[in-house]
Amino acid sequence: MPELPEVETIRQRLIKGFDKSPSILNQTIRQVSLFWPGTLAEPDPHTFSAFLPGQKILAVDRRAKFLVLLLSDAYLVVHLRMSGDLYLEPQDSTTLYRDSKHDRLWLDFESDWRLVFNDMRKFGRVWLLRDTKDLFAKLGPEPFDEQLTSDVFAEMLHQRSRQLKPLLIDQSFLAGIGNIYADEALFKAQLHPLRQSESLTLSEAGSLLESIRFVLTKGIDRKGASIDWVYRGGDFQNYFQVYQQTGNPCPRCGHPIEKTKVGQRGTHFCPVCQKIETGNS
Repeated sequence: MPELPEVETIRQRLIKGFDKSPSILNQTIRQVSLFWPGTLAEPDPHTFSAFLPGQKILAVDRRAKFLVLLLSDAYLVVHLRMSGDLYLEPQDSTTLYRDSKHDRLWLDFESDWRLVFNDMRKFGRVWLLRDTKDLFAKLGPEPFDEQLTSDVFAEMLHQRSRQLKPLLIDQSFLAGIGNIYADEALFKAQLHPLRQSESLTLSEAGSLLESIRFVLTKGIDRKGASIDWVYRGGDFQNYFQVYQQTGNPCPRCGHPIEKTKVGQRGTHFCPVCQKIETGNS
């Protein structure tokens, strides 16, 4: 699943244009083609297709792993889930350059460009909303939120009393982090993924927050990680310290990286550098 850096990369590409495509900003929707109604979480297909023509895209934001397109009179929200992707292409190029059988939604613009939502596994969802407050009500803070200080983060950790790895990928705790960046952040902070969150000292909490921001920033700088067919274009996978490095020597101590399951999720760590014992208060 694309995580915060991958979604942020897609956002920036839509805004700036990519590979000869223009910016999506100020594009006016002329026509809607919905190929799989299950893509829509809200509203119904008829209302969706009738409302969008004439709407202009004014901004593209991100909240957690959601992309938020600000329209003239509403919000178009997209969650890519496991295999979704968003990109622009000329309206006359689909059959010439690629297989479009997994396209779920087209938004044709007056400029003769098209926004494509392609989703092989059909897990992605699209919302057309007047307000995003209810949709995002249960999301935790953004990792880069300036109000998220070390003290605030430490209090959040102590209140939850959970193992660190499942807690970090819980979107109601901290928005946007998934398997890759949780493993990388815990390694950088030298914290075991099974460590109880309430056991962290203020210093350790600050180190973890700093590590989260560090690996996310590096991921964004590298345009995300391309680890399979789901997301392509970044090269952060070439800089993984522990994720998918099972059996390779730890870059810090040389001990082989190990893999275990935590909350049914594959988890990579160094048992030497990331000891599970509780820190001192």
